[in-house]
Amino acid sequence: MIDLTEDQIERYSRHILLQDVGLEGQEKILNARVLIVGAGGLGAPAAMYLAAAGVGHIGIVDADVVDLSNLQRQIIHFTKDVGQPKVESAKEKMLAINPDVEVTTYHEFIDSSNAKKIIEPWDFVIDGTDNFPVKFLINDACVMLGKAFSHGGILRFRGQTFTHVPGSACYRCFFKEPPPAGAVPTCSQAGVLGAIAGMLGTIQAAEALKYILGVGELLTNRLLTFDAKTMNFRTIKVKRRPNCEICGEHPTIDHLIDYEQTACDLH
Repeated sequence: MIDLTEDQIERYSRHILLQDVGLEGQEKILNARVLIVGAGGLGAPAAMYLAAAGVGHIGIVDADVVDLSNLQRQIIHFTKDVGQPKVESAKEKMLAINPDVEVTTYHEFIDSSNAKKIIEPWDFVIDGTDNFPVKFLINDACVMLGKAFSHGGILRFRGQTFTHVPGSACYRCFFKEPPPAGAVPTCSQAGVLGAIAGMLGTIQAAEALKYILGVGELLTNRLLTFDAKTMNFRTIKVKRRPNCEICGEHPTIDHLIDYEQTACDLH
């Protein structure tokens, strides 16, 4: 248990006022550990809101450096940060928002050789990555380790997300394997409306907080999609596949796979 200081009680007062949070819930948030994979369009708003919420320990994984083209949607990075590692830029802003937060950075690519080691210490994982092979890698590692995670993806004016907890449908229940390299256009090819990243990244942050608090209904066994052109939101029910290759009754995947990747600055 954490005894909140007077400053913390004031900082988190709007949380504490909520019947579903209160002092006990805020203490849960302060004790929580959330890993964000990708410090881009989705990871940026998720990181800022989780830091503001007081998540006690946040990990952030990204091997990239800040590029000028990122600033249209990756709001955690500023013009002065161009050329700097994204994880260090993100850490600086998170600590500026909230010095209560401890931030661990991983300035490296996540692959089959390190995914389990990176993910294992964390309570919840936010997938803010920018390509299909890494999304499958995160899914498989989280299923193997029994970790909850939030998937997110954006392109043009659209976004989609779902949440996995042990026993619910995983990414492979939705999509069995990555599409062929180059089959799906990237944002550098097709573009993305910058605000879409904020819309989806904040949903992912909310799912993480709901999981930590144990309140509400998570986006499990449901795929939430939206089209910002029409502001239509849809929820598609999806069942866990009994024969899923990774989370099914008799899984056939027993090791992590590095699929062929196409470079993409999607998020």
